[in-house]
Amino acid sequence: MSNYIVGDIQGCYSGLRKLLKKAEFDPVKDKLWAVGDLVGRGPESLQTLRFLYALGDRFETVLGNHDLHLLAIYCGIRQVKPADKLDELLAAKELPVYIKWLRSKHLAIKLDEHTLLSHAGLYPLWSFEKALSLSAEISEQLSGKQWRFLLQKMYNNEPLCWNKTLQGIPRWRFIINAFTRMRYIANDCDLEFNCTTSPEFAPQNLSPWFTLPNKKLKTKQKVIFGHWASLQGHTQSSQFIALDTGYVWGQSMTLLNLEENVKISS
Repeated sequence: MSNYIVGDIQGCYSGLRKLLKKAEFDPVKDKLWAVGDLVGRGPESLQTLRFLYALGDRFETVLGNHDLHLLAIYCGIRQVKPADKLDELLAAKELPVYIKWLRSKHLAIKLDEHTLLSHAGLYPLWSFEKALSLSAEISEQLSGKQWRFLLQKMYNNEPLCWNKTLQGIPRWRFIINAFTRMRYIANDCDLEFNCTTSPEFAPQNLSPWFTLPNKKLKTKQKVIFGHWASLQGHTQSSQFIALDTGYVWGQSMTLLNLEENVKISS
C-alpha cells in the first residue's frame, strides 16, 4: 500500500486521472490524499468530486479556500462568478451530498507521527498539536447547525495575528485564514494577503511563512501544503513540502509518494 498526496486539483479531473495513471495508483490497495482546493477555476469540478467521493475511504482531504467558497456559494452567501467555473456542479442533483461530505472535512490532518497536511501550511506560532486542536474547532462548527453563520463571517482579513485570547468569530476567522489563505508573514507574525508572487519577487518586509523559525516544530516533523502555485513546489527545505504546481494555470499537477518521498508530475 502506498499513500499519495496530490496538490491543488481545482476542478481539473482529466489532469488528475492522467497523473494517477502515471503513478500507477490503485484504489484497491493505495490511498489518495489531497491538500484541498478540489474545485474551482478548472472546468471539471463536478467530475472531480464524483470521482473523489466514489473512492470512499481510499480518499481523504483537507479543505482549501476554494472548497469553503463553494460552501458559501451553495448557501447564497457569495455569488458564483464565471471564473469559478462551478455552474455544472451547482446544477448537479447530487450537490447536497457533496456539500455534506465537504462539511465533514478538516483544515488539518496528521498523516503520521511526523507529517501534517493542510492547505496553506502551518502558522509559525503553532505546534502540530495546536494546529489539530484549532482545526477541530472549525470542524465542529462546519458540521453543526450554525455552519452557515460561520461561512458568512469568514470573509474578512482581521485579525491578522494570532492571540490565544481570541474568541468566537475573530478566533475562527483567523484559524480559517491561516489554514487556507496564508502565504506571507509581516511584522510580528501578521498574515499578509495581498502578495501572491514567488519569494524572489516579494517585498523585503515579507517572509514566506515556512522561512520563519517555529520553536514548536520538531526537527523530524514535516508540513505538506498546497495553495501557493508560484512556488512551483520549491521551498528550499525538506521540512516543508509544497505540492501546488499550478496545473489550472497551464503548468503541472504534482503527486507525492509519501513512503518513498518521491514527487511525480504530469
